[in-house]
Amino acid sequence: MVARSLWHARPVTSATASATVDRRRLWWEIGIVLALSLGQSALYSVLSLLRALLRTEALSDQSTALNPAQAEEAVWDAVYRVLDVFFDLCLVALVVYLLWEPGRNALRRIGLDFRRLPRDLGGAGLLLVVIGVPGLALYAAGRLLGVTVEVEASSLDAAWWTVPLLVLSAIRAGLLEEVILNGYLFDRLARAGWGAWAIILSTAALRATYHAYQGFGPLIGNFAMGIVFGWCYRRWGRVMPLVLAHAFIDVIAFVGYPLAAPYLP
Repeated sequence: MVARSLWHARPVTSATASATVDRRRLWWEIGIVLALSLGQSALYSVLSLLRALLRTEALSDQSTALNPAQAEEAVWDAVYRVLDVFFDLCLVALVVYLLWEPGRNALRRIGLDFRRLPRDLGGAGLLLVVIGVPGLALYAAGRLLGVTVEVEASSLDAAWWTVPLLVLSAIRAGLLEEVILNGYLFDRLARAGWGAWAIILSTAALRATYHAYQGFGPLIGNFAMGIVFGWCYRRWGRVMPLVLAHAFIDVIAFVGYPLAAPYLP
């Protein structure tokens, strides 16, 4: 009787087994991508914040650099910066490749193209105002409260190519973060059965975590930025305005901030 009841228990069909295997492979893929990219940055960022909190000096008395020099010689510094950008863009290429399916263009599917450039520029400008100004206010508030480290401006006079390389780094950051966080993770986590707000909040938390090395002000600001960007991506279905907005914000941080820093209190 026992054997018969076990025999007539709900069988594991080939479709169920295949779905289980696909789900497992999906999570392995997500884990590997994050371990090679933003997840790795998040871990190092949290450790950096922990080390800063364990030091005897206050968090507000410590500093971090947005674009630290890679070498003493300007030429070699440029070479290493270009290589950093190249290998980060290889990660972008990897996730686009993983999103590519027969008969479906991954770039068009996530909206990483120039078909709607005027509208994308308008959306990027709106996000620049909504995110950029409050972000500066949060940084200033964090400095006043002593919970944010000082962000050191990059030197702009090292060589004639310094500013173009900083602009290139800003574009790299926009592509790397927005394509992985929104274009890739939105697709993969939705396939894993996650709801829209679970995806938005989790990707926002990841964005905040890999900015934790700057202190609690930028951590909160980037979490809010992640929620806004995630909501916009779900509503617009395009990653391009997010990439443009991110790149504009970083150009202001990398180039505009060093120019304005001597005149700031």
